[in-house]
Amino acid sequence: MERAMNRRPLIAAGTLIGIGMGGFVDGILFHQILQLHNMLSAKYPKAGVDPATALANVEINMFWDGLFHAGTWAMTALGIALLWRAAGRPDVPHSTGTLAGSLPLGWGLFNLVEGLIDHQFLGIHHVVESGNHRLWDLAFLGSGVALILAGWAAIRANRGDGLARTAPPDAPRAT
Repeated sequence: MERAMNRRPLIAAGTLIGIGMGGFVDGILFHQILQLHNMLSAKYPKAGVDPATALANVEINMFWDGLFHAGTWAMTALGIALLWRAAGRPDVPHSTGTLAGSLPLGWGLFNLVEGLIDHQFLGIHHVVESGNHRLWDLAFLGSGVALILAGWAAIRANRGDGLARTAPPDAPRAT
């Protein structure tokens, strides 16, 4: 008996994992390794003190960066839980292409939403705090749009990838 394929649970799981992974790349690469910005780096300058190195500012930013990383960890964990659940459903195809396309879709959504909220609307930090931050912020937003489009294209290109699996007649049904 032929089953209709339902890729939505796989796309949702991959998108959440992509959001979490995009957040980890942002936090680890930009916040920690390159030290270009932290969560509140544009909001806590002290007069005559470099806002990035003032001890009070470092402590405040470390706390908020920790909350940021906890959020990205939660997104990743939720995505993995959804992936596990989707993998057990007989109507969800095991499609590497669909999952792989969902990851940049999620990462791009992270970049676009985080860039619009934190960089543009709230102004709590920018990609690069010194110099012309507008160009860097726009490039970050552009990378989000590019990742969304690439992920969406990969998902569409893999519509027929993977086959719906049929469960044995005595198998319990996933809920």
